[in-house]
Amino acid sequence: MKLWGARFSKEEDKKMQEFDNSLPLGKRYYREDIEGSMVHARMLGNCGIITNEDSAAIQKGLSELLDEIETGLLIIPDTGYEDIHSFVESKLTERIGDAGKKLHTARSRNDQVALDTKLYCKKVGNQVIGELEKLQQVLRAKGEANPVIMPGYTHLQRAQAVTFKYHLNAYEEMFQRDCKRMVNSIDVLDESPLGAGALAGTTHNIDREYTSKELGFKNPQKNFMDAVSDRDYIMEMLSDFSIIMVHLSRLSEELILWCSKEFSFIQIDDAYSTGSSMMPQKKNPDAAELIRGSAGPVFGSLMSILTTMKGTPLTYVKDMQLDKIAFMPALDRVLDCIEIMRGMIDTLVVNKEMMTKSVDKGFLNATELADYLVSKGISFRDAHSIVGKIVLYCEKNKISINEVPLSEFKKYSVSIDTDLYDYIDYKNSFKKGIKKEML
Repeated sequence: MKLWGARFSKEEDKKMQEFDNSLPLGKRYYREDIEGSMVHARMLGNCGIITNEDSAAIQKGLSELLDEIETGLLIIPDTGYEDIHSFVESKLTERIGDAGKKLHTARSRNDQVALDTKLYCKKVGNQVIGELEKLQQVLRAKGEANPVIMPGYTHLQRAQAVTFKYHLNAYEEMFQRDCKRMVNSIDVLDESPLGAGALAGTTHNIDREYTSKELGFKNPQKNFMDAVSDRDYIMEMLSDFSIIMVHLSRLSEELILWCSKEFSFIQIDDAYSTGSSMMPQKKNPDAAELIRGSAGPVFGSLMSILTTMKGTPLTYVKDMQLDKIAFMPALDRVLDCIEIMRGMIDTLVVNKEMMTKSVDKGFLNATELADYLVSKGISFRDAHSIVGKIVLYCEKNKISINEVPLSEFKKYSVSIDTDLYDYIDYKNSFKKGIKKEML
């Protein structure tokens, strides 16, 4: 069934019908489409635009359709209907007769699809936030259970001692910013386009404030032309998804490094690993690698919608139907990646001995030694130079800073005394200054 056609004297080309078919992805909006239509029908009745009897029949019919779809009694096909809107209206009219044909009064598919899309984005946006919060909880729990001292890195070179707990906390912070961005995206889109019609509203005296409130929006969108042609919220959410994937990819990269034999900081559970068809000893971090690789398709979705929208004139054009092709796969990929990452973090085993042992290599307390000299009245620049020479001595003699004899330290600075050893002890260093925040 098509919601148009009387003006046409020729059937649409079969290939064009397939090309134009948005139902396979659009049917994911079935709940939003039906709930939006129920509120619209109720408003039409309240305003006297259709009779209360017809309004009630439409609402009852739509409610039954929703129940049947959700219980599996009614299956939405991938073909045979132009879109989810025509499927719903067709099924409604089959059941309640001519009253179903009055549903679309004072409405266009343009404001209808904009409404469905916004309602769906609000729903899944909150879903993503919920999944990120679960991931944060797992990161926090894994860190609390493993406050192990480990090397922190810059340029992938050992830099200063940190804790595994604090390292994971950095990703908690990243995902918290992601949550904030998602909340902002939902807040920005939270205006109802319903009532904008095709682009210029309607001559019917409808109540947009009522439908906006009933559908959970802050207010109606003011400009009708913008309401039906706005896809900024798709772009913004895909941007949010892309940043989420940056953070997931960075964490994946570290997990991949940490589980390698070169690091051996962690073991990834068998449930998130695979083996080799040729090398029986292999245990590959495939889950982390797939998450890392999944950033690419999500970034591509963002570029896709930006490119689609950049040349579109006001108001609605069919290009916008492709927003689903950009949005849906990216949404699915992000949700899958968050879930897999949560399971991987929850089940990984921390090699505490190897992490602690790695701290002793790489002079990670060199900065603390410089801070010690500063506390003795030496300028930081001079302290930096002194410590650099001490590190050269350590490298030449294949020892750590902690193993340098006091007599040797004195050659570089007479200000160094026995209290240095406690000062540069890795565990003690976390008790000084703002480093206490890392515990």
